[in-house]
Amino acid sequence: MTNHDEAAAVRPLTLDWVNRHLEAGERVVKAEALHGGMTAEMRRLTIGMRDGGTRDLVLRSFVDPFYVEHAEDGLNREAGALTLLAGTGVSAPGLVAVDPTAAHCEYPSLLMTHLAGRTVLGDEGLETRVPLLARQLVAIHAVRPAVRPPEYVALTTADTVVVPQGADRAVWAAATDVIREPAPPYEGRFLHRDFQPGNVLFDVEPSRPAGARITGVVDWAAASWGPADLDVAHCSTNLALLHGPGWGLRFAEAYEEAGGVLAAAARERLYWQVRDGLACSEEVRLVSRSWREAGRTELTTRAVEERLDAYVTAVMDALG
Repeated sequence: MTNHDEAAAVRPLTLDWVNRHLEAGERVVKAEALHGGMTAEMRRLTIGMRDGGTRDLVLRSFVDPFYVEHAEDGLNREAGALTLLAGTGVSAPGLVAVDPTAAHCEYPSLLMTHLAGRTVLGDEGLETRVPLLARQLVAIHAVRPAVRPPEYVALTTADTVVVPQGADRAVWAAATDVIREPAPPYEGRFLHRDFQPGNVLFDVEPSRPAGARITGVVDWAAASWGPADLDVAHCSTNLALLHGPGWGLRFAEAYEEAGGVLAAAARERLYWQVRDGLACSEEVRLVSRSWREAGRTELTTRAVEERLDAYVTAVMDALG
């Protein structure tokens, strides 16, 4: 096997495991590190085929000790989601193999097919992409699994919220009080649970403008059962931080325009929108770094903190 760079080299046990799941006569001819993932190492593997052609697979390995602890659950969720989505209208990678406990690999790993397309995180063409994102999320929520994935998990509490420097503490205190309340009742849906522009691939054909067509949705390691509002809130927060608070508010409207159904009561919508915004307060440094690595160099930690503050304030003004 030749490597695109030394850092992309596949570890020996893992390479043996990958080889056991290839077709007869196939072999890994190149490995390339993929950037953008925050919790796992991602590699694109070029597979040499018997007829002389090539195909690509993607290898996800959890190597960070913090994430290894949660890898079994995440990889089982992802394997279940990819199996469920095969044959539905939602384009997702195909599952090839999974080793959730590192019984065969050096680290917990999952092997899947590679989808064409790329993430688009810039401001250009956003007016076109937001309705596409909304329609895609409605399609995900329309999936009816025979076996439900695990219930959603919300780790943020009123005590773990990180108030940004310079924020209006009265507004943030009021927002934090919202999540002290019990979660509203909801009608469960199949959730991606990390649906946001960084996990959606768009067509990159030169004949089409960037972001004119979604080619697939990736990273299903948090697939869950829960309220549609939670997925909508998560994408809304990410759009607000990437593009400005107004886009966060716009996404919920686009979701309903696409046929999605959100909580009927404003206070219930507020709960989920605020919960996700406050959850992001704990991850601003990590999130902003991944966006800078993806080319949005102007999104410093401070810039993202300011947008988060503005977004939480806008949500409280609109729904509070």
